[in-house]
Amino acid sequence: MKLTFIGNGNMAKAMIEGLIKKYEIEVWGRNSKSLTLLQEQIPQISIKEIEKSEEITGKNIILCVKPYSLPELSPKLKGEAKALYSVLAGTSLESLKANIPSQNYIRTMPNLGASYLKSMTTITGDEALKESALEIFNNIGRTLWLSSENEIDIATGVAGSGPAFLALIAESLADGAVNAGLKRADSQILVQGLFEGFAELIKHNNPAVIKDGVMSPGGTTAAGYATLEKHGVRYGMIEAIQEAYKKALELKAKN
Repeated sequence: MKLTFIGNGNMAKAMIEGLIKKYEIEVWGRNSKSLTLLQEQIPQISIKEIEKSEEITGKNIILCVKPYSLPELSPKLKGEAKALYSVLAGTSLESLKANIPSQNYIRTMPNLGASYLKSMTTITGDEALKESALEIFNNIGRTLWLSSENEIDIATGVAGSGPAFLALIAESLADGAVNAGLKRADSQILVQGLFEGFAELIKHNNPAVIKDGVMSPGGTTAAGYATLEKHGVRYGMIEAIQEAYKKALELKAKN
């Protein structure tokens, strides 16, 4: 299958790096310099600068532009695509249909783990494309098919924004170790190893079970955990997901 990426930002690059071994990929974008740089990094792709009128009939498009640029982009695309897979946060299927003609539509939310084949990608849309969408995005990690657009807007705060939230946690853990007296380089290695091991733990265990298994009565974990609760870390994370969801709905209302 040939995939046509429209957009060549960080998310597109991450996905292409995960998909290039299995799919023929062409990348369309507005900036020739950034397209050329991407091709230098991934020589297997072909590139095309979008001009006034580009034919999309029969193409399998993965749409990776910024949501606000969709109205500007759509008049430049002519014909009807075979399939449109959108990674635009907060952009509804209705909006996609109004802007880009296609036989079928899919909304997805992958994350930057795609470049390491570790994306957690949520998907919804036309059932006719379900198997195709799962096949494509399973090549860059794990997938979860959701039954509604509202669910994917909620999931965006976890799967899409989650790497940034976890990065904050990782950075804070390292800073805490440095504050206590550990060297910065050692703190970074320690946190990297922690996340590698935790990825396997969370794959096989409920978070509450992991917590209870580590927390001994009157121990170091209990002391640290009590401090996290005191400072509202749990509530902060819950609110972060809620605010990300609200922002997704705001974007959808505008688009």
